[in-house]
Amino acid sequence: MSVLPGVVGVVLVSLATLVIGTWGLRISRTTSDFFVASRTVRPRLNASAIGGEYLSAASFLGVAGLLLTFGAEMLWYPVGWTAGYLVLLVLVAAPLRRSGAYTLPDFAEARLGSRGVRKLCSVLVVGIGWLYLLPQFQGAGVTLRATIGAPPWAGSLVVALVVLASVSPGGMRSITFVQAFHFWMKLTALLIPIFILLAVWAADGAADPSAAAPASWSIPLASPGGGIGLYTTYSLIVATFLGTMGLPHVVVRFYTNPDGRAARRTTLAVLVLLGVFYVLPPLYAALGRIYAPDLIEGRSDVLVLELPNLMVGGLLGAVLTGLVTAGAFAAFLSTSSGLTIAVAGVLSQDVTGRRWGSYRLGGVAAFRVAAAIAVVVPLLLSLPAQDVAVARTVGLAFAVTASTFAPLLMLGIWWRGLTPVGAVAGLLVGGLGSGAAVAWTLAVAPSSGWTSAMLGQPAAWSVPASFFTMVIVSRLTKASVPAHAGRFMVRLHTPEAVDLQR
Repeated sequence: MSVLPGVVGVVLVSLATLVIGTWGLRISRTTSDFFVASRTVRPRLNASAIGGEYLSAASFLGVAGLLLTFGAEMLWYPVGWTAGYLVLLVLVAAPLRRSGAYTLPDFAEARLGSRGVRKLCSVLVVGIGWLYLLPQFQGAGVTLRATIGAPPWAGSLVVALVVLASVSPGGMRSITFVQAFHFWMKLTALLIPIFILLAVWAADGAADPSAAAPASWSIPLASPGGGIGLYTTYSLIVATFLGTMGLPHVVVRFYTNPDGRAARRTTLAVLVLLGVFYVLPPLYAALGRIYAPDLIEGRSDVLVLELPNLMVGGLLGAVLTGLVTAGAFAAFLSTSSGLTIAVAGVLSQDVTGRRWGSYRLGGVAAFRVAAAIAVVVPLLLSLPAQDVAVARTVGLAFAVTASTFAPLLMLGIWWRGLTPVGAVAGLLVGGLGSGAAVAWTLAVAPSSGWTSAMLGQPAAWSVPASFFTMVIVSRLTKASVPAHAGRFMVRLHTPEAVDLQR
């Protein structure tokens, strides 16, 4: 296969990212522009930007690969990732925007009046952000290796450099336009090829994809492992449904809306955009069962990249390969940009923006230094972890967010009785429990049995443990409920129009 289409796709999407980011730099002047785009991003633009950063390497490459290998039960990944926004819409979106915070640690400190809770949340945001950045760099390495034969580190390095070049100059204001472009680029990169590939399949008179699969492939809730299989499915549902609200790069987007009503409208638009996008990866997986069965036992993550050349070939196949390669790189760049901003925002407030001896960095300078740290650390960590499935790593990140920030946000927004000690205890139980499971899963080869299942998908036990710990410890320490909790709760749940009339 010629390497030219892949090179052209990567170069064009990288140049477009830099050009759009530079254009956005012209209207990015203040610190508020860097962190939350001065809270002026309208719902349609914000929804496209959220779709751009949310549809990561796991969505563009990983879902089709998982469906190819394991069958329809893996549909719980896209279903859960989409449904997570419904939970976010109903429980979190508008109140979180009304909190006036810049980051998740800001919200925690404002709600609970505790620097200790803030510091713990900062550590969790950075850890989750780096865990989520790993599959973006891994996916970039997989893409360049599959399309042009480059070493795995090459794709990771390209993404890291482009992200730094686009994020550091303009922050959130400029990257909003970039991410909106990336969403429509990704949708186009999957939509055009699938129409052509389906036409080729129909002309071939090929068999039903399920005929090339085991019987369980077409059963959404297949549980060949009995109770273990059922546990894994329900644990995945818990992680994906609740994990979305705790993703730092997603949550920070709601701080950019003008008000709570705009935050809800943004979330509704995101649900529509995600629903359209997630129709496409299963189609690639179904065609892969017929035309790329060899990938089932190998690196299934490259299915989307290789299917056009396998089915079409020639000049048209090369053009389609270049298009999906560009879409894949847009996925890596967009999600990496959002995560970099979220992590850099926390680091710049709590690490690089602090006074070091007689020297102190300013707001924008501290953000740029923090952005470099936010990219370089996961880049180095990704190099020895290239063999981990992309969607699997993202699934683990969702389990950690569901076990930490989901309980904190839901209880912090809807229960006045949450105390700083209760929040810390719950975050530690959920964070340490799910974090240990993630470390074990990444370090140890997959195996069968309940231990492997419970550590490979920890959300079913780590999320309830975190919730119960926060509630029980808060009850035991109810005397330490912040004095301002009632006023803050009123602020979270009062529409801006009512608040302005008072």
